[in-house]
Order: sequence, then structure tokens, then C-alpha cells
Amino acid sequence: MSYELAYSTFSKEEKEAMYSVIESDMFTMGKNVKEFEQSFANYFGQKYAVMVNSGSSANLIGVASLFYKKDNSLKRGDEVIVPCISWSTTFYPLHQYGLKLKFVDIDLETLNYDIDDLKKAITPNTKMIVAVSILGNPCYFDEITKLCQDNNIILFEDNCESMGAKFNNRFTGSFGLVNTFSTFFSHHISTMEGGLILTDDYEIYCLAKSLRNHGWTRDQDENSPIFEKREDDFFEAYRFILPGYNVRPNEIQGALGKEQLKKLDNFLKIRRDNAEYFVELFGDDKRFIIQKEVGESSWFSFTLILAKDYQDKRDIVLNKLKNANISYRIITGGNILKHDVSKYFDCEVTGRKNADYAHENGFFIGNAPTNLRKEIKYLYDTLKSF
Repeated sequence: MSYELAYSTFSKEEKEAMYSVIESDMFTMGKNVKEFEQSFANYFGQKYAVMVNSGSSANLIGVASLFYKKDNSLKRGDEVIVPCISWSTTFYPLHQYGLKLKFVDIDLETLNYDIDDLKKAITPNTKMIVAVSILGNPCYFDEITKLCQDNNIILFEDNCESMGAKFNNRFTGSFGLVNTFSTFFSHHISTMEGGLILTDDYEIYCLAKSLRNHGWTRDQDENSPIFEKREDDFFEAYRFILPGYNVRPNEIQGALGKEQLKKLDNFLKIRRDNAEYFVELFGDDKRFIIQKEVGESSWFSFTLILAKDYQDKRDIVLNKLKNANISYRIITGGNILKHDVSKYFDCEVTGRKNADYAHENGFFIGNAPTNLRKEIKYLYDTLKSF
């Protein structure tokens, strides 16, 4: 028996969608992408969606858009608060745009911000908080949104691991001025590679559309607030207004997204059913700290952190998993401060004790929208003793 990190969710509908794009002979960003964007925004209760080629690119374009806003824009050297644990490309665009990163420790049970530490980290220089709901588990958005409102701080939500999660019956990925999602193969819905930016801010929407697309004016609405259209159509067709990128998605990705989004409700139900069984088996196991659910998690995966009395046993555990053909991985990207790349950051660290502990003593096992009860029981039986 084997237990993989991820499983394909494509069936005949996705294959037919791909074939239809192939038959159309139109592959560049077009009607399928537009229709998926509209459906995605509607599903999550936001006004605007912009699709790009990855969740990492969504973060890049989202951060960039905040530098070109007319009012309250970010500037190089501004302070932005981030959690110690997240995926690498949560941090890279912030660094690449010259922001000062202030790292805050995590809560060892939820794996999200330690809220008390977050409150202490805020200063008059804090311009933005990046909220990351780790592995499907919502942040405490009541606390975070209040902190942002009270201190005039921008809230940026990196929701790439948590599509479909809810806090107080509201979807994560809808609390921020800018919200980002990933549709990578192993995520809640898949377009093979892909990502989206969600926002209710029309200016951000227009900026993001330009920035993903060479920084030009093509695809802008007639009433776009980010430029004034000229009469020269020849020049206007290739008029560059922002230092943008080419991170556009293609039509196959858009067509896949439309089909996958129809299945998201069922995908989430199955993931939560798997999680219920995982918690039933491991919830009282004193050897492990498992992720404490906040709100309604969308359960990207199952985390296991060795408790204090077992913190020297991870190599033994991982070896047992390897021999049993059970796949595992570091929790998200681990503590980014433990990676070589952190030497390049302009940063301050307010706390990292729990993040270090999770990095050194934790791992995750996969979840997917397929019945994994046999696999989860196999995991439990494999770890009955070590």
C-alpha cells in the first residue's frame, strides 16, 4: 500500500474541456480565462478576479499593484509583518519590492500567527500585514482585521493553501484588500499551474490586469482609472504604462478552472470527511500536536508535530513512513528564517521559537478530495509504535 501527497482530480469533464480548447486552436488568454475569473469572483463573494500563471505570480502582481495605487501606496522601505512559516513566494515579492520584513512567531497548534505576538509587533511604521492561513486553517481574522482598521494597515491575504476555508461563515481570501489563490496540481482545485488575485478594489483590479500583461493598456476597461486613453489606436494597442510582467494564464488553464470550480463544494466535503477521521485517530495521541482547526478549515493536509517528550524522534518516524511508502513533507516551507535565502532579506525578527520547533519536529501528510480512510488508518497503524 502507498499513501501519496496528492492525487489527480481530473476526470472526463476536464479532459473534454482541454480538448475543446485544442479544437478551437485558440490558446492564449481569452474567453475561458475571463469566464473562469467571473465565476471565481462570484463564488467567493468578491467583485473582481485576475487569473495569472501561478499562485506565486498572484503574490507578485498583488504586491506590485499596491506600489502603483494613487493613494496610500506602498514604498520601498515600508514595514510589512509576515509569519515565520509560509511558502517561499509569500516573502520573495515583498523582498523584491524593497519592503522591510518583520517576522512574527506562530502558534504551535494553529500554525498561524501568534496573535499576542502580532499585536506587539505593530508599530507606527507598519504599513501592511500579510495573513497566511496555513494549510487550509483560517487565521483569526476578527483580531487581524481589527488591528488593520485601528492602525490604518493594509491587509494582504495569501490564501494559496486555503481555498474554501471559512472564518465566521466568510471565505478566507476575501478579508484583504488583495487576496491571492493557487490552482496548482495538488491544491483544492487544479488548473495544472495557475493562480488568482481577488479584490473588491477596482483600481487594484485594473492595475493587476495591466501588470500581468506586459504593463500595457490592452484589456483595460473603457473607464479604467489607471490611464487616459489617447486617440492614436496604432500606438494605444502597444502602449506600456507600468513596469509589468508576462504572467498570463492560457485558455486550457481557464477551461480547467471552470470545470474544477463546479466540483469545489464536493471536493471540500471529502477533504473534511478525511480530516474528521484523521482527528478521530490522532486527536488524543500525546506523541503528536495536530493542527487545531479555526473556523472551517479546508484541510490542505494533515500536520503532525512531535510533542516535547518525543522531539528527538522525527528521524525515526520519517524512516518508518518511508519504509511504509507513506509520503511526507516539511510543513509548508518550514521556517523561512532557517533557509539560506533569508540572508538576503532586510528584516527584523520579533519571535521564532515555535516556528523553529515546528520546522525541526514537524511534517505533513497529504489530503485530497478522494476517500482516504484506508490510507489514514494505514498511517495510524504504521505509527502505533516508534
